[in-house]
Amino acid sequence: MKKAFIHDNFLLENSFAEELYHTYAKDQPIIDYHNHLPPKQIAEDTIFNNITKVWINGDHYKWRAMRTLGINEKFITGSANDEEKFNAWAKTVPYTMRNPLYHWTHLELARYFDIDILLNEQSAGKIYQETAKKLSSSEYSCRNLLLKSGAETVCTTEDPIDNLKFHQEIAKTDFKVKVSTAFRPDKSILILNDGYNNYIDTLGMAADINISTYKDLCDALRKRIEYFHSMGCRLCDHGLDYISFEPSSTNEIEHIFSKKRANKEVSIHEAEQFQSAILLYLAETYHEFSWVQQFHLGALRNNNARMTKLLGPDTGWDSISDYPQARNLSRFLNALDTKDKLTKTILYNLNPADNEVIATMIGNYNDGSIKGKVQFGSGWWFLDQKDGMIKQLNALSNMGLISCFIGMLTDSRSFLSFPRHEYFRRILCNLLGDEMKRGELPEDIEWIGKLVSDICYFNAKEYFNF
Repeated sequence: MKKAFIHDNFLLENSFAEELYHTYAKDQPIIDYHNHLPPKQIAEDTIFNNITKVWINGDHYKWRAMRTLGINEKFITGSANDEEKFNAWAKTVPYTMRNPLYHWTHLELARYFDIDILLNEQSAGKIYQETAKKLSSSEYSCRNLLLKSGAETVCTTEDPIDNLKFHQEIAKTDFKVKVSTAFRPDKSILILNDGYNNYIDTLGMAADINISTYKDLCDALRKRIEYFHSMGCRLCDHGLDYISFEPSSTNEIEHIFSKKRANKEVSIHEAEQFQSAILLYLAETYHEFSWVQQFHLGALRNNNARMTKLLGPDTGWDSISDYPQARNLSRFLNALDTKDKLTKTILYNLNPADNEVIATMIGNYNDGSIKGKVQFGSGWWFLDQKDGMIKQLNALSNMGLISCFIGMLTDSRSFLSFPRHEYFRRILCNLLGDEMKRGELPEDIEWIGKLVSDICYFNAKEYFNF
């Protein structure tokens, strides 16, 4: 009988890797400390009815692959019905070999639906019907999908203007998975963005502050931090091209902000000054509240102006950029550390050329006060694949302590994305198992197994105090 593609020892190439995974990694709970799941769907315990709604809608990874194959937008984000869109994805899947989508697709079918046949045009109809039958059942509601994944904690990402209504509703239920949030104030920082003043007006309403000065802006953000904190938030997240660090005086920042509020032009230099000042203010406030701050650096977004105008942001038109990262990042962290106001920090890079930059940067600010205080975040976005994960693990191992690493996250909008934790765990165990087999690591399965368990679960549990 032909072995299923996704089998017990998938990606595990020797007995050491197998024992590390099955004994020390596989059954660890999942702490998914950064994702973009919609809390509304968790609060309402949404039932999706078919696999397109939960698996393809909103997934720009899949959309990019389908477009590359020449599939018309009608069958991606357009007017085609759900089964037609699924069939278009099924047609694409065999052509995604060596892209992580191929592995993720079959892991997700296996783990959530016990489907071990390959998805293609021939199997599409059967798989669509089988998954639709299961998904229409309450056993496959949002919350039950999270329970099936082994999640213990999930942390969504919300703007400061969010009232966290749905998080409050979830907290009133008996749902066993802890659902928290992360504060994402980038729209208040990026002063050159279209619609900035309209956003500041909305932020002012959320904070019940008329924001006319820079001090007002700081007060409004602080007030929203206080509100998020009262709702259990203990993390923030920033998705920035790079860290700005351009010195200025308080008077200069007040002048720049006043110009913007008067709809006058702000120069690039002034924008850098403003962004530096507000980010330092926020980071010092995060330290005061003992939050963990996360920085996702290096994306080049919305490259295709025509399609972004048609479909909006986050629809598959982003790529890796080559912004310089090291100098300003160091200056920013140093400015906080000099005041002893550097909180726990996680740095993610999108450009793989920055792996060693980040791996060495974190060592500058790990001061012995907290285990792994400054972290090199897991492979993110385009680096969230086997090669990217291995390179991140190797850079961290060679230049820091992989034993202190807080492990994987999904960074996803999909309730079916949690097998990415399994994918990471298998890759980690195979990497270590291979070095044990070659004699580069000792055959001390208990100690190395402990390191695996720590990376998969216990380090994050300790780091976030969940």
